[in-house]
Amino acid sequence: MTGTPHKSLSTEFCGMAMASPIVLLSGCVGFGEEYTRVEGFSNTDVGAVVLKGTTGDMRLGNPPHRVYETPDGMLNAIGLQNPGVDKVVDEIPPGLDFTETRFIANVSGSTVEEYERVTRRFDDSEIDAIEINISCPNVKEGGVAFGNDPEMSARVVAACRAQTSKPLITKLSPNQTDIRANAKLCIESGTDGFAVINTLMGMAIDAETRKPIIGNVQGGLSGPAIKPIALLKVRQVYEVAKQHDVPIIGQGGITTASDALEFMIAGAAAVGVGTALFYDPLVCTKINDGIADYLVRHEMSSVKELVGSLA
Repeated sequence: MTGTPHKSLSTEFCGMAMASPIVLLSGCVGFGEEYTRVEGFSNTDVGAVVLKGTTGDMRLGNPPHRVYETPDGMLNAIGLQNPGVDKVVDEIPPGLDFTETRFIANVSGSTVEEYERVTRRFDDSEIDAIEINISCPNVKEGGVAFGNDPEMSARVVAACRAQTSKPLITKLSPNQTDIRANAKLCIESGTDGFAVINTLMGMAIDAETRKPIIGNVQGGLSGPAIKPIALLKVRQVYEVAKQHDVPIIGQGGITTASDALEFMIAGAAAVGVGTALFYDPLVCTKINDGIADYLVRHEMSSVKELVGSLA
């Protein structure tokens, strides 16, 4: 492990300078400060960190079980447990180090008005950008209902856009009929970027008791199992987004440098790492080293040359 940044990996996303194309995904590193305590962690390995989903008021989350390991993946149904936006804005940003990496808030809600309120509070903070979570599959209201309806997605984006001048990144759901149509409307409503994809809806059953294992019944499936779907969705959104110069964070099952390269070739300007952190907290260094090696072998000077280069 080097912990030394590769110059060829530095990039830009929605106007934010990043030391690496790697983004740590929401819900996987708490509010940022938890992950930085891991021995061997280096901010130079990470381009940006997305904070845990935040709602207007405190949420206790879903009943247990909340997490379940599956073959090649993980189901989670945390239910957006968080202390509420006022406490997050007042206490989290002052304790973060903004000198080496970017921090992105994750805005969640059950109503359009709640999205507006949370976005407005984060606008008055040090946070670098705001991710709009309109596609959370493990809460019973908001989330999926917004993310699977293009018109509703666009309405949420427009409402958030009116509350902030910070970069807006819309997190798109794979659980919808036409992700291209959704992306187009979100661009027209003012999004600056996309995160593609959120988790897929899934469940697990205890055959002995004949009951759902997840307390919420359904949860979000992440990990290598969803990678082929995520790649396709990134490519589909890229076909729309490239016409408007709107960048994409590609995510869903990335565990190796090869995975990250595939997403960038499909059209992602940055790549999100999440589930892999649970079993290899220092995986980002390995991914960075692999990408840097690839650029050397293919005589490329930057990761930007990879974006959308699918033959």
